[in-house]
Amino acid sequence: MFLADDFPIDFTLQPGVGAPVWRGNAPSGEDLKDFAAATHLAAGRLCAMWGSDERQRGGGYRLHCVFGLNRGHAWLSLDLSADDPVYPDLAGIFPAANRMQRATRDMVGIASDGGDQRPWLRHGAWPADWYPLRHDAVHEVGMGVGFPNLPSDYDFVQVGGEGAHEIPVGPIHAGIIEPGHFRFSVVGERVLRLEQRLGYQHKGVEKLFIGADIERGARLVGRISGDSTCAYAWAYADAVEAACGIEASSRALLLRALMLERERVANHLGDLGALGNDAAFAFGLTQFLRLKEDWLRLNAEVFGHRFMMDRIVPGGVAVNVEPAALAAIVEQCAVIGSEVKKLRTLYDEHAGLQDRFVTTGTIDAALARELSLTGIGARATGMILDGRAHRHDYTPPPPWAALGVRPVTDERGDVAARVAVRFGEISESLRLLREIAVGMPSGELRVAIAPRAGGSGLGVVEGWRGEVLVAVRFGDDGKLARVHPHDPSWQAWPALEHAVMKDIVPDFPLINKSFNLSYSGADL
Repeated sequence: MFLADDFPIDFTLQPGVGAPVWRGNAPSGEDLKDFAAATHLAAGRLCAMWGSDERQRGGGYRLHCVFGLNRGHAWLSLDLSADDPVYPDLAGIFPAANRMQRATRDMVGIASDGGDQRPWLRHGAWPADWYPLRHDAVHEVGMGVGFPNLPSDYDFVQVGGEGAHEIPVGPIHAGIIEPGHFRFSVVGERVLRLEQRLGYQHKGVEKLFIGADIERGARLVGRISGDSTCAYAWAYADAVEAACGIEASSRALLLRALMLERERVANHLGDLGALGNDAAFAFGLTQFLRLKEDWLRLNAEVFGHRFMMDRIVPGGVAVNVEPAALAAIVEQCAVIGSEVKKLRTLYDEHAGLQDRFVTTGTIDAALARELSLTGIGARATGMILDGRAHRHDYTPPPPWAALGVRPVTDERGDVAARVAVRFGEISESLRLLREIAVGMPSGELRVAIAPRAGGSGLGVVEGWRGEVLVAVRFGDDGKLARVHPHDPSWQAWPALEHAVMKDIVPDFPLINKSFNLSYSGADL
C-alpha cells in the first residue's frame, strides 16, 4: 500500500468511517527516516509528530509520526529504549518536523539525533531535565508547582550587515490577541527575516487528558482552540470511535458537517472584515462583523451555543436540529450569500484594498509543499488539498463523498489569493449547508460508546484553517492514557515567516491576518 511495499512495515487500515488511516510500526529509526524520505519524494507531507512514555506497559518510549499521502494518512510509530530515547532527525526531510521535535523533547524527553535543539514549549517554568508527560513526572498540587518560574533567554538567529537591525514585537501585544514573540530583522522597513517564538500560551493540556474519561476528554478537546471547537471535537470523536469500534449514524455525521461548515463560515466572515480593517477599510469590518453576529446568533438559537461547543461528541451529536431550524438555516444561507456577493464585488473593485492585497505576503506551491502546509494557505497557492474532497486515489469519508465538495483554489499565493479563497469557501459552504439541511435523513443522534482497554485511534478533519488531527490511546483501566491534538498552525506559522520576507514591517499585520493562525492550538 502506497510506499509500504518498499519497506519492512506492515500496515493495517484503521476501522471506522472517518478519514482513511493506515497504522504501522517502524522496525528501526532508519526505516522511519527512509519512509519519511520516500513520502517527501512522493509529494507527501508530515502531518503531526508526538511522543509517549510506554514504560508502564513494559516498554520504553515511542515516537509517533503521521504522514499525509495520496490515499489518506499513515500513522507510523517507532519504539525507543528507556535508557537512550533518540531517533533520527526528520527536519532535514520535512522542515515542519523542527518545532514538533523540539516540543516532543520538552514534553517527553525523547530527542532527535541532530537539528535544532533549542527548547520550544519550555520557557523556564520547569527544569530542563523534568518532562511533564513522563508518567513519573511528579509535581505538588498542580503542574510545575514548586518550580521557580525563571526567565529564559532564547537564542534568536541574528542577521548582520550594514543597516540591519532588529525589531522585537511581543509577546505582549497592544491588542487582545494571544501572546507570541516576533523578531524582525530589517533594513529600513524592508523585512530580511522573521523568527517567531511561541509557547507563551502553553497550558499543559496534554497532561490534563491523562486519566480523563471519554466525556471529560470531549469537553477538553473542544477548548484547545476555541474558533475550531467543532473541528477538534469531530477529530476526537473519530479517534475515540475508531479505538472503541463503533460508528456514528448517517444523521449524526451530517449534523456534524452542518456544524463544521457553520464554523468555517463564521471564521471566514470575521477574518474578511479584519482584513479590510487592516487595510484601512473600516466599512468592511463593520459589515462582515454584522453578518458574523447574525450567523452566531442563529447558532445559539439552533444549537444552544454560539460556537457550538460540546455539541459534537463521541458516538454522534448531543443536540437535535428540528425541521424548522433547518429551514431557518437555509433561509439564512440565502441572505448571507447575497450580502457576501455584494461585499466581494466591493473588495475586488476597491483600489486601495487591492493595492495592499496584491503581491503582498506571497508564498508559492513549492514552498507550501515543502512546509507540509494545508488549508487556506495551501489552496491559495493552487494546491487542491482538502480532506472533504476527492483527489487522485483519495475518497473522502462520509458524509463528504456524497456531497461532492468543490475545493476553492487560487494560484497567486498572496494576501489577495487568501482573501479570494475565503470568499469562495463561504460560497461553497453555503451550498453545502443548504444541501445538508434539505436532505437531512432521520436516524439516531448518538450511539452508546464504552472505552476499549488499550485501544487507540486517529481522527483527521478538514477544519477551516486546515487539517486538524487528534490521536487517542486508552489505558488498561479504560481511561485516556495519551491524547495528542494537532493544529494546522504548526505547519503554517513557519509559512508566515517566509511570507513576510521582502515586504515591509507595516504589511505584517495584514499578512498575519490573512493566515490568522492559532497560538493556543500550537501551545499545548
